[in-house]
Amino acid sequence: MAIRPILTAPDPRLKAVSKSVDSVDAATRRLIDDMVESMYEADGIGLAAVQVGVAQRIIVMDLDQKDGKQNPRAFINPLITWRSEEVARFEEGCLSVPEIWEEVERSANIKAEFLDREGHKQLLEADGLLATCLQHEMDHLEGVLFIDHLSKLKRSIALRKLQKAKRLKETG
Repeated sequence: MAIRPILTAPDPRLKAVSKSVDSVDAATRRLIDDMVESMYEADGIGLAAVQVGVAQRIIVMDLDQKDGKQNPRAFINPLITWRSEEVARFEEGCLSVPEIWEEVERSANIKAEFLDREGHKQLLEADGLLATCLQHEMDHLEGVLFIDHLSKLKRSIALRKLQKAKRLKETG
């Protein structure tokens, strides 16, 4: 396993639309393991492969790690098959948009299908944080960042904050 660098906005690779995974093999599982390790190292709860520069439809997530436990899950070629009309608002952040937190509105409940790390098809009904995180990470697979859901003004403010933080980090 290896920790991979996480791309940050406005890196153009984050705008790539990810390609489907043809077969779940040892290389796929190695990428998943690297992604999980990278996510933990960055203290995140979700990560899409495109965020580490691999434009494949793979997501890793661990909502339990905030409680000090580890229960990582992999979602390969995830697809939302149903969304509720009811919406929920959560304050979201992103490892690719560090130190920026904004409220985003998404479907409150979803149904999804995906392949697990062994290549077995799984069905999932999700609400709350799981539904929000899955939608957030699946946006990455389409080249969409959470700040793209914000108003033009809030997005430009967030990007300016991000650029300023990058400059300070480079000079500090």
